[in-house]
This record gives sequence, C-alpha cells and structure tokens, in this order.
Amino acid sequence: MPSSRSGGPLPFLDHLAADSARFRTVLATAPADARVPSCPDWDADDLLWHLGGVQWFWGEIAERGLTDAEDLDAVDAAREQRPADRADLLDFFDRSSERLHRVLAALPPETPLWMWADDHTAGYIRRRQAHEALIHRLDAELTVGERTPLDCRLAADGIDEALRVMRGHEPDPDLTHLPVSAPVTIATVDAMHSWTVTPVRITGTWNGREIDVQRFLVSDGPDPAATAEISGSAADIDCWLWNRPTEGEIIRDGDAAALAAVDAVLADSID
Repeated sequence: MPSSRSGGPLPFLDHLAADSARFRTVLATAPADARVPSCPDWDADDLLWHLGGVQWFWGEIAERGLTDAEDLDAVDAAREQRPADRADLLDFFDRSSERLHRVLAALPPETPLWMWADDHTAGYIRRRQAHEALIHRLDAELTVGERTPLDCRLAADGIDEALRVMRGHEPDPDLTHLPVSAPVTIATVDAMHSWTVTPVRITGTWNGREIDVQRFLVSDGPDPAATAEISGSAADIDCWLWNRPTEGEIIRDGDAAALAAVDAVLADSID
C-alpha cells in the first residue's frame, strides 16, 4: 500500500467507504435539481450519477481483472443507462459503491489492472478512488451547505497525487522540457510535509501526436533554489489543486512570476 507523505500507510479502502457513505447520505435528501456550486454545470442528481458511474467503471475493471485498454470496449458495452428517478439513481450508486469496495478489498494491492496512470495496480485504483470519493463528498456537502473537515493525512496524499500524477512530468529523452520559472515550494502547515515544483513546458511527439503542455517537475521537501512559497493546511491545498473552495487562507509569498507559472500549469492541466 502506498504511504502518506506524512508517514505510515493510508487505509484507502476505509476512506473510500467512509466518504462514499457520507456522499450518499448528503445527497439522499438533497433536491434533485439543487445546483452543485463547485461543479456549476451539474445538479445533485448529475453528481450522484457521476460518482456512481465512476465507481461502477472501476468496479467493472477490478471485477473482470482487465489489464488491456482494448478490453474497455466491453466495459462500455456493459454500462447501464442513467436511471430516470432518484430512487433508482441511489440504488445504482449503492450497487456500484458496494461492489467497488468489495472487489478491491479482495485483491492484493499489487494486482495488475488497467489504469490510465503509470501505476497499473489495484493499489493505485484504491488510492485514486479514495481521493475521487473525498472530493465529490465535498461537492455534495457544498451543495447542501453541510461542509465537514477533510482528513489531514488523506488530503496530504491528495496533494502528492495531484502534483505528481495529475500534473507531474518525469523527464523523457524523447521530449523536451524547458523550465519556465524558478522552483516554488508548496508547504502544508499541519501535515509536516512540503514539495518543490518547477513549472516546465513540454514539447515533442508522444504516442504519435505532437504535444505542447505545461507540467511540474516535483521533488519532496524545500529547495534552496525556490523563489516563492505557497502554504496552507493540507485540506486547503488539496481543495485548491482541485479547484474547490478552501476554508482557510492559502498564503502565497515570493516571486510573482514563479507563482504565476504555477497557476499556468494548473490552468493547462486537469479541471
């Protein structure tokens, strides 16, 4: 099992179960057409269908033991149609969530499974789905105005995943990566961990297509070369990286150009 950057293994399956249950509880009584402020194109039923569908998809991957992208056509063919009413949506979510947790719990973390990320294991799917449930639990709470705290250690691991997996870049001899600013330190004030990110522009040909994107080179800890720092609680930095509202203040100090380069990477990658 991957370890938290704040020390020790994280119980991703426990977090997946707890945040999925909280998500379900919150949305069960929310008006179907209540807007989701953190996902303004969605209402409560759209959010319920989204997470149910995500958990159904990864449950299907895990239950079938799929390891090849060519098998995804069969998964798409098996996908259920969106239920027409709230009761059936809740039933779909319950079935999808229960199966995902049950199947992942039965698989050793090192089990090979198809994954879009570089880590093709059941262990990474556990990790990814724990964070998926965490962020969408927050979306559900924001929809009804009942926000509760995010687990500090899980949020710190969420920062690590957001920086390394979602927005990170490992040097590749077939690609050119050009630093666009000095490094920036991202520090948690409660999880006792920090990262240094160097914004880079990546160009070249990858998988047969031309790319021109901005990403981070990421290392653990502070770097004397850093010219700026972004700091806050682990929960707030995790929310900031996922474009969710924070509860506390995120402090930005130092070189304005380096801070702007960090913002440019975030704008150029995932929503």
